[in-house]
Amino acid sequence: MRRLRALEPLAWIGPAVVLIALVVLWPVIEMVRSSFLKISRFGVVQGDNFPDNYTKLFGEKDFADIMVRSVIWVVAVVALTVLISLALAQLFNQRFPGRKVARWALIAPWAASVLMTAIIFKWMLDPEVGVINQIRLKLGLIDAMGGASADQLGDASSAMPWLVFVAVFVSVPFTTYALLAGLATIPADVYEAARMDGASRLRTYWSITLPLLRPALTVAALINVMNVFNSFPIIWAMTHGQPGYSTATSTILMFILKGSNIGESAAMSVVNFGMVIVLTAIFLKVSRWNKEVA
Repeated sequence: MRRLRALEPLAWIGPAVVLIALVVLWPVIEMVRSSFLKISRFGVVQGDNFPDNYTKLFGEKDFADIMVRSVIWVVAVVALTVLISLALAQLFNQRFPGRKVARWALIAPWAASVLMTAIIFKWMLDPEVGVINQIRLKLGLIDAMGGASADQLGDASSAMPWLVFVAVFVSVPFTTYALLAGLATIPADVYEAARMDGASRLRTYWSITLPLLRPALTVAALINVMNVFNSFPIIWAMTHGQPGYSTATSTILMFILKGSNIGESAAMSVVNFGMVIVLTAIFLKVSRWNKEVA
């Protein structure tokens, strides 16, 4: 009976362990194994191919640029998302007429399909009939922005800012709501004590709100880091990583390689997975997530 009681917790955690093994561990193992194989474009395994898949991947002329761009992409999107969400969370935490409607409206970009949102923005940026081009025409900004035929998504210098904008647009709702949940857990009496001590609003926000908001902020930012690094629909729908590879990230390169060399694409997946772990570790180190709030 004692042995049966000792095994009783397995009945509760067993299904979760099996689910994690099937959904997380097994795909990772298969991904690593595939990166060691020579696989035809039709999925036929033709033998071992280690380390040729990795050698060919690292030898791609655009590989270094793509990896650097991937990091810049993550930092830019996550930083802007967090800054905007902090401001919106603070705004929506105040009482004002129409607050409930404004909060519901914020959900729209989050509820909509990311792919659909990216396609809509691509249509809006169409150089001939896009609404954004029409607005530029009405404001007399056509010549200043390259003329009526200028394709904002056809050049990396203009395409990347738009890609970042769309990524921030779809990331802000979740992050704002996560921060709103964090603000709701802050006791009102700490603000009352700050007012009695004569602290200014800026000082109160910096010394009380931000430190107490750190757990929610850390979780929201960490989820964004992983989501943005693995983001595919926005860039693929709007530019396909073009022109050339000038707007491609590591996820886009992985998908492109899949059409010609599955083994090399699997190697890119392994590198991608490693980069996510590294970025996550750096973020957790910088954010000091396991330190107590003073």
